[in-house]
Amino acid sequence: MNNTIKNMACIFDLDGVLVDTAVYHYKAWKQLANSLGFDFTHAQNEQLKGVNRMCSLDMILKWGNLDKSESEREELASLKNSWYVAMISKMTIAEVLPGSLKLLQDLKEQGVKTALGSASKNSALILERTGLVDFFDAIVDGNAVTSSKPDPEVFVKGAELLKVANKDCVVFEDAIAGVQAAIAAGMKIIGVGETGNLPGAQLVIKDLSAITIEEILSLYN
Repeated sequence: MNNTIKNMACIFDLDGVLVDTAVYHYKAWKQLANSLGFDFTHAQNEQLKGVNRMCSLDMILKWGNLDKSESEREELASLKNSWYVAMISKMTIAEVLPGSLKLLQDLKEQGVKTALGSASKNSALILERTGLVDFFDAIVDGNAVTSSKPDPEVFVKGAELLKVANKDCVVFEDAIAGVQAAIAAGMKIIGVGETGNLPGAQLVIKDLSAITIEEILSLYN
């Protein structure tokens, strides 16, 4: 194993990078908006990428011109989450995005440390359902952090748990808030999605099938 590989770590966002749960978030938020008497669009859903649950709820209530008390907000967030959890409880390994499994297997074989860095509070259930849980040396999710992206806390904690310097971490992200968080943490960034949507990423790929360990290592040169 060369020294760069030995010192390197990869930190993965979950939704939109390893699995696609965005469709379930969309359906659950739409169900909530509809129950409150207004609609919720795909374009609005895009704006919620990488944003935590309560901030997402606040954005939706603003779009619906609704003002809710703290206890009502907690109740609504809990209701949305119960619908979402019911949907993701039926997920299978078939819903893992292209290339995710192979890249995680290759990294494990090469001895590269990996962490999850996700805003999701349901990451354990999703990883369990999709068979990905054993690939991670550390899991940092919405249950472990107080600040959501673009704050770098989730990635900084991941590096700490892996005992790797921030500068030696490569983050895989599909959301602009996540890219900004990785930049703030002083980490390298591979964007997953469309180049125009992820300014600041050193490399942008359509999905994880489009990257190799050699190409990840090239970011260090």
